[in-house]
Amino acid sequence: MKLYSNLRVLFVAFFMLCNLVLVSAQQNGLTQQVQQTTPSQKDIQPLVGEWEGKLKIGASSLRIVFHITDSGSGYVATMDSPDQGARGIPVSRVRIEGKLVELEVSSIGGSYTGALDEPGNRLEGFWKQSGMSFPLILVKQSPPEIHTEQKQSQDLATSFPYSIKEVQFNGGAEGVRLSGTLTMPQGQEPFPAVVLVSGSGPQNRDEEILGHKPFFIIADYLTKRGIAVLRYDDRGVGASTGDYQTATTFDFAADAEAALVFLVQQEGIDVNNIGIIGHSEGAIIASIVAAGNEAGYASTYCGGHESTCDACGSSGFNAICEFSRPTFIVLLACPGVRGYELLIMQNAAIGRASGLSEEQIIEANNLNRRLYDIVIEEQDEKSLRQRLTDALYEEIDLNAFLSPVEKEAQKAQVPQIIAPLLSPWIRVFLQLDPMDYLRKVTVPVLALNGSKDLQVPPKPNLEA
Repeated sequence: MKLYSNLRVLFVAFFMLCNLVLVSAQQNGLTQQVQQTTPSQKDIQPLVGEWEGKLKIGASSLRIVFHITDSGSGYVATMDSPDQGARGIPVSRVRIEGKLVELEVSSIGGSYTGALDEPGNRLEGFWKQSGMSFPLILVKQSPPEIHTEQKQSQDLATSFPYSIKEVQFNGGAEGVRLSGTLTMPQGQEPFPAVVLVSGSGPQNRDEEILGHKPFFIIADYLTKRGIAVLRYDDRGVGASTGDYQTATTFDFAADAEAALVFLVQQEGIDVNNIGIIGHSEGAIIASIVAAGNEAGYASTYCGGHESTCDACGSSGFNAICEFSRPTFIVLLACPGVRGYELLIMQNAAIGRASGLSEEQIIEANNLNRRLYDIVIEEQDEKSLRQRLTDALYEEIDLNAFLSPVEKEAQKAQVPQIIAPLLSPWIRVFLQLDPMDYLRKVTVPVLALNGSKDLQVPPKPNLEA
């Protein structure tokens, strides 16, 4: 059961890049000699059993349970998410390095890394998925203490007081076909309308994360109050076609503009009252689209086809629809600073929330800055890969707390660590300044940021 394939992030914090620094700084038994893991070892035998913790997602939490058993030749584990009604998700690898425990769940693209305490009944670490890290403490339980009741799903209703239509439309580039859901209110037409634009990382039309479906909730709320809503799967996600991995923020902006043009063409829509609600990177995208042609990206082709546009009457594949601009935008958790500074900000905020010292945070972000600078400077992918590898190898070699075997183990993880830094998206995002577009927006703007947000800290971003 691929529960978390659509896990979304507010922004890719690249917190995993800090681990090479932070793990060595937080000694506490994490830098022991690497050992082959066999169930007979007394120091790790306490792993056998049931481990439960709560993954905090904003004001909510999601219970996670790992079942670890001794197969006679090694450890075997499964993962449960009781609040989602999911059980028995295979753990593809159980890896031990001293007291550092790694549980990899490849089927959902997630992993847990934690440090085992001295009594052997508590793991402190992080759950990582789609570039995002969530602090997670697992406590060993006796079987009767494992809770299995299910929380109510957010979309159990079978009937709604509005119409629901599955739609498809051409995206912002040839070969991109976007699939989504259009909800239309009951009552007197025409209706004001909005397009929902998600944040970074591949995600579906509900912006689903660990069982939570914020875009479904927002669409339901607004449609019940007389506002039509279009939400769609990102390119290459769900039922949408296209290549997500090679796309940048500007490509996603072209898709959002295409969604806006499609919505304008639907019957019953008030073309003079149509906006974009963007979340996180989606808020930047809303600003880019609202800024108009001066934004400097490839605008959506009018209707995405050669025929005459139903919305504005333009014809020709390269025509720009006059209705491809929103009449208002709503920015949820919108960054106000350049991507480079935002990622540094994120890492510091998450580090402090995790109990790291300022010295540890500075050390980690010094490494991040070095890596980000290389990404911006180096245009050739082969050279970029080599320079990033050399930088991390140097960092590992200089770590006096790691044994030779541990250093080799760390180096073996470098290709996986640098992979996100090789994407076209990160090169663009590091240099992207939202203010370049916000300054050009002339339509009404509502900006809302959460006071406890660690991904987009509210004060510096709203002030910007």
